[in-house]
Amino acid sequence: MFEMFAVEVRDHVMIAHSFKGDLFGPAQALHGATFVIDAAFMSEKLDENGVVIDIGRAHEALKEVLEPLNYKNLDDLPEFEGINTTTEFLTKYVHDHLARAARENRLGRPGPELDAIRVTISESHVARAWYEARIA
Repeated sequence: MFEMFAVEVRDHVMIAHSFKGDLFGPAQALHGATFVIDAAFMSEKLDENGVVIDIGRAHEALKEVLEPLNYKNLDDLPEFEGINTTTEFLTKYVHDHLARAARENRLGRPGPELDAIRVTISESHVARAWYEARIA
C-alpha cells in the first residue's frame, strides 16, 4: 500500500509570453496569462512536530521562485531565451527551484526527509499541467 502525507501551498503570477511553432496557432503571438501555482511537498512520514514541512516557509519559498516571473514578459528573460515557456515547462522550472530550497534545508525540515514535490499550474479553470519528482 502506498501512503504519503502532503502539504500544499498556492500562489499566482501574471505573465506574458509567446510560443514558436505552428502547433501553437494564435498563441505564437504575445499573450498574457494568469497562472495559479500549487506546490505539494510530500513525505511518507511526519517529522517529530507532526508536520511534513513548515507551511509558512513553503509558501515563502514558492513566492521567492515566482517573484522574478510576476508581471514579466518571459520572452525577455535571459534564462528562457529560445525556450517555449509552456505550462508544462514552467511546472518543472518551479519544481526544480523548490527542490533546491528543500536540499538547502529552507523548508523547516531537512530536505532528505522529504520524498517528492508536485507542482501544478492551472492556466484556466479547465486546463492545468503538473510535474512531480523526487527531490534529487
